[in-house]
Amino acid sequence: MSESKPNEGTARERPRTAMRALRPGDLDQVVAIDARITGRPRRGFFEKRLSAALAEPGGFIYVGATAGRALHGYAFARILEGEFGGTAPVAVLDAIGVDPAGQGAGLGRKLMARLDKVMHSKGVHALQTQEIWTNHAFLTFLAEAGFEVAPRRILELALADAATDGACITTEPRPEDDSPEPEAGRELDFSDPSGDRPQALSRDRIPVRSLEPDDLSALVRIDRKITARDRTAYFERKFAEALGESGIRVSLVAEVDDRPAGYLMARVDFGEFGRVEPTAVIDTIGVNPDDGHQGIGHALMSQLIANLATPRIERIRTEVGWDDFELIGFLRTCGFKPSQRLAFSRVVG
Repeated sequence: MSESKPNEGTARERPRTAMRALRPGDLDQVVAIDARITGRPRRGFFEKRLSAALAEPGGFIYVGATAGRALHGYAFARILEGEFGGTAPVAVLDAIGVDPAGQGAGLGRKLMARLDKVMHSKGVHALQTQEIWTNHAFLTFLAEAGFEVAPRRILELALADAATDGACITTEPRPEDDSPEPEAGRELDFSDPSGDRPQALSRDRIPVRSLEPDDLSALVRIDRKITARDRTAYFERKFAEALGESGIRVSLVAEVDDRPAGYLMARVDFGEFGRVEPTAVIDTIGVNPDDGHQGIGHALMSQLIANLATPRIERIRTEVGWDDFELIGFLRTCGFKPSQRLAFSRVVG
């Protein structure tokens, strides 16, 4: 009687799944897994994310699920502090994937557990993400992972629908005493549009230019007046991100009397949250309270729309609190509408 041998693929021979930080050599496997999931490669997005994560480990979490030399899943999260008016550090899960051949084995849960562990070590206790409401399978995964619908709204402007000559223009004057007063924590000037006309853009009256390195101290001062907080570290990080990009310059500064009076910090996203179309994301927009009601907010938004008209950018996206009705109203005058994507959040103990 011959000695029996275990067949290939038995549990005894399969490499054990392990969790580790992603490495530069993992890029090809990450791109391949994502392409098998989405049907379209997003190499540029993952190459940029992994490069940024390796250059600034403190600002990212990047984990992989491996079995032997093979990568079977990955998760990328950014650590933010200050975007969308936030006051505490949060991690944003903007990419997670498991090879279709290995789905159903709990790798997604293991990746989330690893993210939790790393977040806890970094002192971050909230995880956020987004997803389109029709992706029922992923929404089920988020629910099982403990996510809840966040008290925030995602608003988008489709540039194909934006008429640049009329964007951010309110043609019906408001009474003078109807202009909202600045509030603590407000990052937007709800500019008085009473002087606007359909063919007169705010940016024709307010000079708007690209962000420059020398603007840092002025923008920090403006932000301190708005928020009553010193967010120098946040602005230093946003400046490095905005000025270090070799692509489209979308962060802007508005001037009054040859000095910075307002700013719009934005970036171009080529793949967050499973998107395949490029999107511009507005992180922060603010106006010096001393220069309010001059149309500065409208000028910044109008110039952003104009700058994005030539590149192949399809949408502008931002997030606001669900009850921030004044801010939502301002964005509505600029053509923003509710997105088909929902915001989710999860507390990490």
